[in-house]
Amino acid sequence: MARRDQLWFFSVIAAIITGLNHSFAMNEILKQLQSRNSAPRLTEPGPDEYTLEQMFIAAVRAPDHAWLQPWRFIVVAGEAREQLGKVFVDALLAANPNADEAARIKAQGAPLRAPLLVVAVCNVVEHPKVPREEQLLSTGCAAYSMLLAAECQGYAGIWRTGGYASDALVKLALGLTASEEIVGFLYFGTRDGRAKSLPTREVGTYVSYWRA
Repeated sequence: MARRDQLWFFSVIAAIITGLNHSFAMNEILKQLQSRNSAPRLTEPGPDEYTLEQMFIAAVRAPDHAWLQPWRFIVVAGEAREQLGKVFVDALLAANPNADEAARIKAQGAPLRAPLLVVAVCNVVEHPKVPREEQLLSTGCAAYSMLLAAECQGYAGIWRTGGYASDALVKLALGLTASEEIVGFLYFGTRDGRAKSLPTREVGTYVSYWRA
């Protein structure tokens, strides 16, 4: 075989392999999107610094009308989780001074349910074309992108909200301004046990095509 023909042959083989690899990668990504589910039980290890950075890079690719970038994220790790637990207890007692010991223990232990927490915060600003709801949804998309990025890197997570997300004492302790809102507490770590089996739904049960 002439050298020119050899080069052509190997370039064709390389193109085929590249195409197959690309197709395989796309299928794997689609599987991740279609199978991800929340992990209520999380254990060590949690995402390391590099993994977390990749998650944040993915987060800022969320839809962002007018490029407001309304989100920011607060990482709570290590002993800071215990400190956040104390904040939760203070918020609980401020709202309900008669809260029993079981409720206090639950509040104190809430941030310890995962090795690492990320608080997703939205800074809502006045904008003629981007309403408050859209800014909150944008931050929600950023938070979900973090969950997906964690899953892609071998970790798991769960999005929790609850009353503490809107509690004034919690927001003050976390340093939020008057225009900021907590969209969710994202818990990250390694899935403890098997992923739960979620029922599948036929696409036709929740999708319709509009015609005038």
